[in-house]
Amino acid sequence: MSDRAIGNNPAILILGIGNLLWADEGFGVRAVEAMQRDWHLPPNVQLLDGGTQGIYLVDRVRTADVLVVFDAVDYGLPPGTMKRVEGDEVPRFLGAKKMSLHQTGFQEVLALAAMLGEYPEYLLLIGVQPVELDDFGGSLRPQVKARIAPAIAMALEYLAQFGVVALPRSDSSAENHDLPHPSLDLDAYEAGRPAPEIACRIGDERVLASLPGRTSQPRDPHGEYQ
Repeated sequence: MSDRAIGNNPAILILGIGNLLWADEGFGVRAVEAMQRDWHLPPNVQLLDGGTQGIYLVDRVRTADVLVVFDAVDYGLPPGTMKRVEGDEVPRFLGAKKMSLHQTGFQEVLALAAMLGEYPEYLLLIGVQPVELDDFGGSLRPQVKARIAPAIAMALEYLAQFGVVALPRSDSSAENHDLPHPSLDLDAYEAGRPAPEIACRIGDERVLASLPGRTSQPRDPHGEYQ
């Protein structure tokens, strides 16, 4: 933690990290996307799609007094479980079981910010245990998608202690260049996805079953193991 004091108008960064193209890996980005669509936040609160930018996020992180991170995290819990972690414990959970390259990258972002002496005074991670990752071009599984609204509610409750008043947004068309392009909006993304029968996204089980130590398991049309 830094020893800087935050005033009545702290710089707050709400960051979603992950990859929209790999099913539940996109949870963090979808959470900030929904938060921008549904809630009007004061000017000192910034929403950012961190994607898989890794070390390139350090300048945004080091200027934040309060950092809230949404992410898909392998907690070793049942799929779809939501868990919050605060303070110095956050880097440990982000790297405990690496699911993809972005988690190691974000650990390094926090470490570099600390080395530079500009580290968020308050840090909150809201993570969800993924159901499926190995589905290229896939979207959030229902159990994970259902956690978006509760995750946002948890973030808003946390931010209330810093004087943040969030109001329901009546106009969802407000532009934010730090969030995904409208063509990647969740509804548009899912509507434009080819059916599994047309585009194989997970792998041909006939080929995978021939690999040493691999046992074929049937999947349903949505890519879930039966």
